[in-house]
Amino acid sequence: MDRMACVELPAFPLQLLLKRHPDWAGRPVAVVDRDKPQGVILWVNEQARAARIRTGMRYSAGLSLAHTLHGGEVPPADVERGVAAIAGRLHRFSPDVEPCRDEPGVFRLNASGLSYLQASLPRWAEEIVASLRACGLRAVVAVGFTRFGTCAVARTLTPGEPVVVIRDPASERELAERVRLSRLGIDPALRDSLHELGVRTVGAFLELPSEGIRRRFGPEAQRLHRFAAGDSWAPLQPLRVTEPLVVRHDLDDPETDAVRLLFHLKRLLDRLLATVAARHQALAELTLHLRLDRACAHTERIRPAAPTLDIVQLMNLVRLRLESLALGAGVTEVRVGGRAVPATAVQQGLFAERPCRDRAAAERALARVRAEFGDEAVVRALLSEAHLPEARFAWEPVGTVPPPEPREVACRPMVRRIHVHPLPLTLGPRPEPGRRLAHGGGRNCEAGYVRDLAGPYLVSGGWWRSAVHREYYFVRMQDGDLLWIYYDRPRRRWRWQGQVE
Repeated sequence: MDRMACVELPAFPLQLLLKRHPDWAGRPVAVVDRDKPQGVILWVNEQARAARIRTGMRYSAGLSLAHTLHGGEVPPADVERGVAAIAGRLHRFSPDVEPCRDEPGVFRLNASGLSYLQASLPRWAEEIVASLRACGLRAVVAVGFTRFGTCAVARTLTPGEPVVVIRDPASERELAERVRLSRLGIDPALRDSLHELGVRTVGAFLELPSEGIRRRFGPEAQRLHRFAAGDSWAPLQPLRVTEPLVVRHDLDDPETDAVRLLFHLKRLLDRLLATVAARHQALAELTLHLRLDRACAHTERIRPAAPTLDIVQLMNLVRLRLESLALGAGVTEVRVGGRAVPATAVQQGLFAERPCRDRAAAERALARVRAEFGDEAVVRALLSEAHLPEARFAWEPVGTVPPPEPREVACRPMVRRIHVHPLPLTLGPRPEPGRRLAHGGGRNCEAGYVRDLAGPYLVSGGWWRSAVHREYYFVRMQDGDLLWIYYDRPRRRWRWQGQVE
């Protein structure tokens, strides 16, 4: 008979919250859907349950029962990352691991056919608990025969006895019928309604008629009843395990020549692309890991313009990156990894539009620039909220070239170019017309005469750091340049902020 194991990390989001706040250990703690007094409690620990705090309550109601109650949010993204990490660890113990979609922290494992690998099922289950305990997580394991039975029995286990192996299906059903409904994590409204009827255990719940449960409590309650009775059966749906895209090669002697190193990388990249092509995917990112002789390892990431299987294009990017590196020692090991995405088939139209500017060529050009100078070499300005002009933009990496969006304008807009660091000015107390003004500083210093000006425009504040009081002027020079300057009142000096074109 097939064996199934239920690995449960009780109140998994709560365990993640306690790992984030280890000083809350031993106190009543709850996970809420939002960090507000009216937030709904989703998970509670044993200390909170002993204070009669239940899921479904408001956080303010829980505080009225235990004034020392601690609460916090656990974002769904954190839970998903935690579930993926635990599933990867459980794959060491069984090839078939199915995370429960409705209850994070519950995993079902295929425990059949392990007698040739494990001494006994209890020992196997104890190793799972020990492996998760090494990660700072508490787990219980019930090995049985059915989905509901193993999950229900696992809810009765304690940290003192975290493992149980059920002998036969009859024993599993008997143990499952003793489990209290409050331990199953069912809908709080359904739990409270059944409690008022005196239905507190799984056995009492199974004695109710299925159709009557549907009429009174709805289809979800009937689905739970059929699941507990074993009437709705579903096979194990394990996660698909994909082997990582990594190939490696150990060099006999430390290699310092870039050309010879490039040939080694070519052979590894051929093998990697063959694997990617067999999966009907394309390579979106390439990772080069170079282990150096008596020095720290060096890792480089290369992104082509678009996911591709073109070895010529990828080797061109690898060559540019290698030529720009200055390794302090010879390479003793080369490891090439990749990130692949599903390949898409591009169907060429009968009359394809051919614009004057080729975006694909622009993408390839930017990819070569990134490969030679790094990802930080291709950026664009992004507007941001800030007090001072030089802080109102930031640089972000450019992934792809955006399509052009030309529009007709009646009047050509003016462009204000801002210096990241304002440059010094040589000027008297006020930029009056006819006064000489020297701007730029250093070898690029330029001098001219003021024709007219507009201002001052005051910018003040910064009391939370250092006082800022600037008097801005737009100054038109005799040669036609329109400068944007200011007088720094606290520091008593003129600065050149930028220029209007």
